[in-house]
Amino acid sequence: MSAEEQLAVFVRVLLGLVLGAFVGLEREFRGHEAGIRTNALVCGAATLFGAVSLELGDDRVAAGVVQGIGFIGAGIVFQRGRSVHGVTTAATIWMMAALGLAIASRMYLLACLVAVMVVLLLELAPVSDWVLARSRPRGWRRSIEGGRASGGDASEGPPVS
Repeated sequence: MSAEEQLAVFVRVLLGLVLGAFVGLEREFRGHEAGIRTNALVCGAATLFGAVSLELGDDRVAAGVVQGIGFIGAGIVFQRGRSVHGVTTAATIWMMAALGLAIASRMYLLACLVAVMVVLLLELAPVSDWVLARSRPRGWRRSIEGGRASGGDASEGPPVS
């Protein structure tokens, strides 16, 4: 691989770092576990792994990114009592890996548009909370990311889905 080609890969990794940091900024602002550095590193690493995968002509490297990020995401999700936390953070990390692979595949416009959509989607959390608060009886609270709720005695109120 020539020096010029390596610089082109570096620019792609740099774009992955920037887009990951852009998404991570929203997570950092909201006080979630995986912020600017985590999202930037995941997206940049996925870009680099994807570029290596393309250079070697071996899709197994890129496939390994998907499996590895799934493993990391599973470690992010944790349960405390009846509450589950980290699902959205894990999904965001998985999306950052997908963005990195898209950048490695030179799908720059797609990656940029998806990064913007991810931030917009993550910014909908207050809307989701508002809808959830009005869809459950009083005394119920949000405890599971993704729209499920729990609270009170297990025999009272609507079932947790």
